[in-house]
Amino acid sequence: MAQSFESYQKRKLISSYFSVVLSIALVLFLLGVLGLMVLNAKKMADHFKEQISVSIFFKDTAKEVEINQLEKSLTAADYTNSATYVSKEEAAKKHAEEIGEDFEEFLGYNPLKNSIDITLKSEFVTPEQMEEIVEELSAKKYIDSITYDKPLVGLLSDNIKKISIWVLVASAIFTFIAVLLINSSIRLSIYSKRFIIKTMQMVGATKTFIRRPFIWTNVKLGMIGALVASIALIGTLFYAEKSFPELTVLGDYTLLGILFIGVFALGILIAFLSTYFAAQRFLNLRTDDLYY
Repeated sequence: MAQSFESYQKRKLISSYFSVVLSIALVLFLLGVLGLMVLNAKKMADHFKEQISVSIFFKDTAKEVEINQLEKSLTAADYTNSATYVSKEEAAKKHAEEIGEDFEEFLGYNPLKNSIDITLKSEFVTPEQMEEIVEELSAKKYIDSITYDKPLVGLLSDNIKKISIWVLVASAIFTFIAVLLINSSIRLSIYSKRFIIKTMQMVGATKTFIRRPFIWTNVKLGMIGALVASIALIGTLFYAEKSFPELTVLGDYTLLGILFIGVFALGILIAFLSTYFAAQRFLNLRTDDLYY
């Protein structure tokens, strides 16, 4: 009978530990994903900004030397990410492939113009800076026109600011909820030992002595939970790298180091604080209150 009761107690203890580890792991994993989004928000925004293309079209009278000089100066410019020359013949061929019809045969001539397509570095993709660049280039007499998706640039800049604010707000709210969930799991695990705590206190054990094993046990559970969350995050990172290789998520070792250190530190800190205050609560209870 005693052996059966002892076996039951062990199963109950393991179940309690498992629930604490699972709750910590799930919460830390979700916080890690959210942290990954926060840390990669700029990189993602920069990636989308650098996809916006600016097309510079030349007049038919433009000389080849002028076009070459401009291409070289654009390539060397601080704001340029890439510069590609597209001849009118290449543009006509590409356009014919897209529409599935050779429009030159119908028109009898090629109405397209020689051009250079440039993409800008992300820090220069703002409505104000792009307008300055366009004005500077438009002053050259051999340039016919310059086009880019102006509404998209404005919309992208506004949305990035809004998304950044909402991600930070969501992070703060979710962190608060995470702390409450982990705290509840740890408090429940300590609640089952409230009579042991009070018995130790009654025989003269100090509060520090009573708290120490609970804190150490739950800190270890927090570390295990952080390890499980980190493994899940690594799997998520590999999936993200495979789905969005242009973001090179796994290549930024500094960011990954910050993320995993943050997950472990948060797991240990939350486990420590939750255990400390939960144990303190039962230490301060009167004996009669233990039954409620």
